[in-house]
Amino acid sequence: MIVEVEQLGKSYVAEDVETRALRGITFAIERGEYVAVEGPSGCGKSTLLAILGLLDAPTTGRYRLGGRAVEKLSARERAVIRNREIGFVFQNFNLVGDLTVAENVEMPLVYRGVSRGQRRVRVAEVLERVGLAHRAGHLPMRLSGGEQQRAAVARALAGEPSLLLADEPTGNLDTANGEAVMELLAELNAAGSTIVMVTHDRRFASQARRVIGLVDGMLVDQREATAAM
Repeated sequence: MIVEVEQLGKSYVAEDVETRALRGITFAIERGEYVAVEGPSGCGKSTLLAILGLLDAPTTGRYRLGGRAVEKLSARERAVIRNREIGFVFQNFNLVGDLTVAENVEMPLVYRGVSRGQRRVRVAEVLERVGLAHRAGHLPMRLSGGEQQRAAVARALAGEPSLLLADEPTGNLDTANGEAVMELLAELNAAGSTIVMVTHDRRFASQARRVIGLVDGMLVDQREATAAM
């Protein structure tokens, strides 16, 4: 298993009022799986993804990533794992506007200390893979929404992550571009990538292999994706 969570809970306290974003979540994900986390807005999907990506920590429960107990990791160890083993694709793309597509994709490799020559080779490979080799020298503002999201996917893939996390990757795209990004994720999974995608859209959730349903911070459903069609 690459992901194992047991009785995971997350609470926030503001002005002495406690909000429970997640309650007793338990599931596991095998390497090579493609899992969609589905549910209405405010149900805890993005909070769960942030915890899986080591961007946040649970209040209660346990999380094991690749067999390691996350709660036992130092802040530095968590940062290293995020950089080396986890790729993120966000709804708003999060590309740096004054960097070219190639430079955006290269960023995780720079932080990792990869040599310049190796970076160039890897960037060329992933841009070719997502169909953006011809856009390598362009700034994000010159790309369509669909192209920007593909660039974000390329950036996530540059470091060859063990786990790819996608938070509403089609949320800011029209139908055609959304379907193109979903096809790309399916291709990546077929090639061996482990993907966890958050979505509120059942059409896109059904394209994963398994669906985890959340409502009010609680896991209410786990099913093979064919049941969501």
